[in-house]
Amino acid sequence: MGQLGRNLLVAAAMVAAVLAVAELCSAIPLEDKDLESEQALWDLYERWQTAHRVPRHHAEKHRRFGTFKSNVRFIHSHNKRGDHPYRLRLNRFGDMSRDEFRATFAGSRVNDLRRDGPVAPAIPGFMYGDVNADDLPQSVDWRQKGAVTGVKDQGKCGSCWAFSTVVSVEGINAIRTGKLVSLSEQELIDCDTADNNGCEGGLMDNAFEYIKNSGGLATEGAYPYHASNGTCDAVKAKQSPVLVRIDGHQDVPANSEEGLAKAVANQPVSVAIEASGQAFQFYSEGVFTGDCGTELDHGVAVVGYGVDDDGTAYWTVKNSWGPAWGEKGYIRMQKDGGSDGGLCGIAMEASYPVKTQSKPRPTPRRALGERESQ
Repeated sequence: MGQLGRNLLVAAAMVAAVLAVAELCSAIPLEDKDLESEQALWDLYERWQTAHRVPRHHAEKHRRFGTFKSNVRFIHSHNKRGDHPYRLRLNRFGDMSRDEFRATFAGSRVNDLRRDGPVAPAIPGFMYGDVNADDLPQSVDWRQKGAVTGVKDQGKCGSCWAFSTVVSVEGINAIRTGKLVSLSEQELIDCDTADNNGCEGGLMDNAFEYIKNSGGLATEGAYPYHASNGTCDAVKAKQSPVLVRIDGHQDVPANSEEGLAKAVANQPVSVAIEASGQAFQFYSEGVFTGDCGTELDHGVAVVGYGVDDDGTAYWTVKNSWGPAWGEKGYIRMQKDGGSDGGLCGIAMEASYPVKTQSKPRPTPRRALGERESQ
């Protein structure tokens, strides 16, 4: 076996180990006996800390215990009732209050940024507007078509806007070129600073404009993620072995789930949602139908849609909170629920990158160090 083969085996083993830990962390049982007394709840809290490797000093641990108890009772009550098509789970956010959770993991401030700052202009029109809704497939899953990379984790950085952007750019690039390439969120955080704010939030529209104007986005490997604001390293970005380019972006007609379906049938789409609710925080599986408003605070991407066994239509949404959250990093959200803008505002601010289909051409011999563009 060559060195490349050995490297691939090592990488695969590391990925498997990470996924195994994530699966272990997501499998903490929550039973009636865990809520029978303060001591039982304390024991559960300590098991949770150990499983999720969450260090807490003595004073902080006691301070957070009240929040943990409240969250556990909420999760247990919801699952016990069984009157919703989705279930909750005691995940790594177990001792975080809603305010702390929102500030840390759902802090994109989409509404504020749109109201207070410049928004990059979209290419006029809606390229999928003439598609007949009756001709759309009943289900779409871009994961199965090789256009979606593995689930990533934004960490304690409000960079969801960058992850949402990258999902849709990775998707259209794979569709147009047949090559799925993992791209760099960190380049967007470090370099797209004219109108976006790194770990303090941003807009996908502005990120699309940066990618168009900068000549392309680097790969994840060339410009790796470190979950914090940094100084733009333009040299590192442009030395990426692949630079993925787009021609701009378009917006889906606002508040139109039908328009969103037309777009998603053709490519993954970036969307903004309200994700700071307690039910969303602890979502585990099933079609999410929980209470949420339209205070858009989190960027995600719709990578498909379908119909559950009970007939409930749903969107398949890729999140950026790691594979231990939700359905291995995804959430299925109710589709066509009748509310303006869709559940959690999913159809209010949808957008997607535009990349022209280029004609195949022979690959010329490149000089040493010359870079390929896609």
